[in-house]
Amino acid sequence: MNTVKPNAHSEQSKKEQVEGMFDAIAPRYDFLNRVLSMGLDHYWRAKLIAYFNNTHKVLDIATGTADLAIAAAKKLPKAQIIGVDISQEMLKIGQLKVAGGKLDPTITLQQADAENLPFEDNRFDGIMAAFGVRNFENLPKGLSEMHRVLEKNGKLAILELSEPQGFLLKPLYTFYSFMILPLLGKIFAGNREAYLYLPKSIAAFPQGMALVRYLQEAGFSQVAHTPLSFGVVTLYTAVK
Repeated sequence: MNTVKPNAHSEQSKKEQVEGMFDAIAPRYDFLNRVLSMGLDHYWRAKLIAYFNNTHKVLDIATGTADLAIAAAKKLPKAQIIGVDISQEMLKIGQLKVAGGKLDPTITLQQADAENLPFEDNRFDGIMAAFGVRNFENLPKGLSEMHRVLEKNGKLAILELSEPQGFLLKPLYTFYSFMILPLLGKIFAGNREAYLYLPKSIAAFPQGMALVRYLQEAGFSQVAHTPLSFGVVTLYTAVK
């Protein structure tokens, strides 16, 4: 797997760069998510959450501004959810949203590295991640950590951006991703590089059966992948 960093010329590690990038774009992150996904991000998260039932101890990896954790709390009222992220600025915004929704008793947010999770083995019966696994510096280590903290028969669900393969859709997607996205990022977030990194990271990330194999190598079973919205996003599910 090719490693793509937000700034190829920087000596900082990918992890350090990703943290700095999300700290920088945090104030406009939610707005741009709505715009760039044309509102479909709500639908994608709902598809992920529908995979879980009778789940009580949930870990949200790369929670960002806590959109997935908040949506899950509304659909899984009996669950206790912990959201972790390396970006403190993203978490600050997420905490305001959690408090505003009076979800403090249900959702706890904390800064943590997904590749070195600060939890004991078999802690959770559900783990979810939306659009964050692609940013791991060491993918096998991150998936291994997910497997470690998930209890036996626990469920894993990952949403990740992917490249559509249709004859007509793929060139349109490529033009939008490499030309329009960075421009919108510059206009609305003042950060062209962050939104140029986005399509590059998608192209370099293992997709479909390639990620299925990574999950199987990490010890997961019943691994499946489902393309959504013509393959712009893929939902991966698995069981420990």
